Amino acid sequence: MSDLRNAITDEFQYTVDNLLVRNKSILDQLTKYQDSCARVNRTIAKAVTHCGCIQINSQKQKYPEDDSDMSLEDLKLIMNDHLEGKLCDNCRDFIEKEMGRNLFYLASLCNTLDLNLYDILLKELDRVQMLGKFTLR
Repeated sequence: MSDLRNAITDEFQYTVDNLLVRNKSILDQLTKYQDSCARVNRTIAKAVTHCGCIQINSQKQKYPEDDSDMSLEDLKLIMNDHLEGKLCDNCRDFIEKEMGRNLFYLASLCNTLDLNLYDILLKELDRVQMLGKFTLR
């Protein structure tokens, strides 16, 4: 299974390299990547404000006053993501499209900087697994 994931990631990165012609400059790629991040955020916000399939009900996270006996797992369970509802199929499609575009420009940056996207994923996976709950992101 790992070889398949590596092959898919490498194929994606190779395809991006072959398709990217106009925005070959690192400056173009940086700004396109930044724009794609903003588009992901905007599309999620539109799911709230335009469609309404999801709602964001935000407030200060509530921590127990005496958390000395609380495990990190217990704390994780009481933390709130402030999201209510479920993405409709239309919003899901739009968000997936924008996230895909974001991955495209991330792969283009990897290509320009001679980095391998799959290797980056593996290194980050190793880092978070090694640190476990101590990453606390």
